[in-house]
Amino acid sequence: MVFWEGYVSDEAMGTFAPIVVYWVYAGFYQVLPPLENYRLHTKKEEEEKNLVPLKAVVRGVLLQQLVQATVAQALFTDFSMNPYAWDVFYLFGVCRNECMMHNYENFKLTSNVSSSGITVQPSVPVQIVQVVVAMLVMDTWQYFVHRYMHQNTFLYRHIHSQHHRLVVPYAIGALYNHPLEGLLLDTLGGAISFLVAGMTARTAVIFFCFAVIKTVDDHCGLWLPGNIFHLLFQNNTAYHDIHHQLQGTKFNYSQPFFPIWDKLLGTHMPYTLVKRPKGGLEASLKKE
Repeated sequence: MVFWEGYVSDEAMGTFAPIVVYWVYAGFYQVLPPLENYRLHTKKEEEEKNLVPLKAVVRGVLLQQLVQATVAQALFTDFSMNPYAWDVFYLFGVCRNECMMHNYENFKLTSNVSSSGITVQPSVPVQIVQVVVAMLVMDTWQYFVHRYMHQNTFLYRHIHSQHHRLVVPYAIGALYNHPLEGLLLDTLGGAISFLVAGMTARTAVIFFCFAVIKTVDDHCGLWLPGNIFHLLFQNNTAYHDIHHQLQGTKFNYSQPFFPIWDKLLGTHMPYTLVKRPKGGLEASLKKE
């Protein structure tokens, strides 16, 4: 049971919760004091180097989230209305044992309701597996699309360069992209992850909110002590900051979770954190 049950549908939560989480978490970083001793770039550098004002960034993010919400609602609605949707994922082997054990027929994927009206949700271990699968799928999709947008001169110049107008990333700008990039990289990537993992809408709420928090954190520009993402993930704020630096744009394409593809395909650039003379930190390239 979840706190929204009986008030909001899982489909609505899967659509709108990630948007709310984005602005709450990014807003938290936005209202923090300067914290110059923990910044990877000074506030002055952020103001001087970034090529787009905050208002334009906010408008760009809202536009992308509008597209995401539209696609998410259509995706959830389509699968909750399709009585045979679960059969597709049964073929993938996802939750096969549970389906066989309970003999669920015409399982509705995102409404979590069988044809007999019984509410069904996979066990916690199965949901964990689904989330991990979704993380790996999203990483794979985003790595290759992201890398191609750098290697294709036309796509970089006219589409992906919009994201790199934030030379010094900050939290609210995590989803500041060209609308087409937002559709291809984030929205479509999320939809594919959801489909391949075979998760329910309820599980998708957890996955998409976590993905949003991780993405925002990767762009926050702060190396705060005790940040769990810095402790658990090699792909973190400093790792992605390297990619936004001029000398690092052909490295560290992986996002948002693991650096697997960078390491496998030779685009991994490790970093070292050094203290600046006037305070603060800097993520510097370190040759392997």
